[in-house]
Amino acid sequence: MTDTEDFLTATRAFYDTVAEDYAEHFPGVTLRTPLERAIFSAYAELVGPGGTVADLGCGPGRNTAHLAALGLSVLGLDLSESMLAIARREHPALRFEQGSMLELPLADGTLAGVVSWYSSIHTPLHELPKMFGEFHRVLAPGGHLLLAFQVGEKPRRHERPWGHSVALDFHRRRPDEMAELLTDAGFLLRSSTVREPDETFGESVAQAFLLTQKEG
Repeated sequence: MTDTEDFLTATRAFYDTVAEDYAEHFPGVTLRTPLERAIFSAYAELVGPGGTVADLGCGPGRNTAHLAALGLSVLGLDLSESMLAIARREHPALRFEQGSMLELPLADGTLAGVVSWYSSIHTPLHELPKMFGEFHRVLAPGGHLLLAFQVGEKPRRHERPWGHSVALDFHRRRPDEMAELLTDAGFLLRSSTVREPDETFGESVAQAFLLTQKEG
């Protein structure tokens, strides 16, 4: 098994196992603060009404539904079939598909937007250029990418969540490092926002939100 297959298998197994517990313990939209909701609203305005957006790593589809409510034509994609089962159950009017962000099942230049909301955090650093290349490939010229992640240097390993015998690394990144990788992939950085950790939500590190645009 290659390194790529190894981390994809581990990620899929982790979320397939914890999906129902995750949905129960984190109900509702995962946009925790007014700032994050404002970022989504600004993103939707930039993409424009009816613009087709892929919510990559959509999980149970709560943010996918929020994007749809903002007037976007949205597709949710996730590696975990168990997460997708919840998404389809909770949002039957929306479209959800299974797939990897390293090999998106989407045609070149077909999207007005891509959202990766904490969904790149399990991808090893050396795989990020390939992932960002895929984001760039599926976006039309001028399309927008919104990327969210935790700020830091070292990964946090989650073991035995809710008593399940699975474990997974959650990588933290530096905003300047991520911005450089996105620039190398052909994106223009439009906005970089970092907020301090909110103890209300049990956060211990800052949260970063990068808004970029494909040249064109």
